This record gives sequence, structure tokens and C-alpha cells, in this order.
Amino acid sequence: MFMGEYQHSLDDKGRLIIPAKLREGLGEKFILTRGLDRSLFVYPLSEWETIEERMRSLPTTQADARAFVRMFFSGAVECEPDKQWRISIPPHLRAYAQIDKDLYILGVSTRIEIWAREVWEAYAAQAEESYETLAEKIVGIGI
Repeated sequence: MFMGEYQHSLDDKGRLIIPAKLREGLGEKFILTRGLDRSLFVYPLSEWETIEERMRSLPTTQADARAFVRMFFSGAVECEPDKQWRISIPPHLRAYAQIDKDLYILGVSTRIEIWAREVWEAYAAQAEESYETLAEKIVGIGI
């Protein structure tokens, strides 16, 4: 399980160091792809296979399903970190997530999310305003 919030920066070559506390759950290879809300998602291979299986069951006759699957899979890259646990974030994914240099890495249960600093801070500020209301609606009981 992934959890926590980490502030990091890309180096001059567009590489990111994966925080030590998140490495064990990723394995030697993992998948990086477009996420939601202008973030990037990182999945261990086992989780990726589960998601891929679910996506295969979506109806190809439905335009929304086709569009989502195209965007999700076309942006995906397999990552294999170097000895310092750095990965390169390809330019197309940096552009999608509006990542220039400073970013946040979030552990979110079965995945890791990577956000541009400004995008995350704006999203988090808005989400904090409705956090308790969301908990009541989604969870239905106290946490």
C-alpha cells in the first residue's frame, strides 16, 4: 500500500527520484501513465495487469470508453529505475501534467500519483474545503 506526500524536483535531464518509502511496493519495473486531474499515475505491474483486464472488458462500441482507453494506454511507459531510483518522465507526460520542475509525489493506496506543485496545491486547497462533506457522502460513516 502506498501512502504519504513528498515534495521533489526533476533534475536537468527530466528525471525524478522515487522516495525510499514508496520503492518496495513498486518492484523492479512499473508503469507510468496519464492520470486524472492533470496528474500522472504510477502502477506496480501486478496492479497494471488488473487495470488492463478491466479495461479490456469495456465496450469498444462506446465512444467514451474508446477515448479513455486510448489516452490511458497511449501515454503509458514502462519504467525501470536506475541504481539511485531515478526514472525519466517523458516529455509528453510532463506536458500533460504541466510538470516543469517542482512536484509532489503522493502515495494513494494501490498507486502513486505525480503532480506539478502548483496543480497539486490548487487541487488540495479546493479539496480540503469539502473534505468532511466528501467523507460523509462517499464513506457514509465516520473514519
